[in-house]
Amino acid sequence: MKKIRTGLLLLLAGGVALSVGLLGLRGKEEEADKKKGAADDGPALVHNVYFSLKEGTSESRKKFIASCKKYLTKHKGEVYFAVGPIVEELKREVNDRDFDVALTISFKNKAAHDDYQDAKRHLQFIEENKALWKKVRVFDNYVDK
Repeated sequence: MKKIRTGLLLLLAGGVALSVGLLGLRGKEEEADKKKGAADDGPALVHNVYFSLKEGTSESRKKFIASCKKYLTKHKGEVYFAVGPIVEELKREVNDRDFDVALTISFKNKAAHDDYQDAKRHLQFIEENKALWKKVRVFDNYVDK
């Protein structure tokens, strides 16, 4: 009977040790997840790009916009996408008219923006379209969520 009790106590102690070890491992995994989550957090980032095309015709703008939609949408971490031509009829003194197409992409954070910059489709867009533009201006800013 004493051997059975000793065996049960050893088995119980082993189970407790295993549980403590697993809890410690789980705690380390949770800590790593928190650190990763911290890197994913942060303010949203808005990426505004203004393209001045070599040929600022309505047809060239439409083709360029189609290329933006093909290559620059649905990237991981992308929250909002919009692209469109300049509004021809707005010619107030305060309107900056030095562009043909405006692109706005909102990312959940800077890390998502940075991933987008290196994404294959983004780089392909640049390669296929850079000959079409005479000037590109980029305005990146953080926004409160």
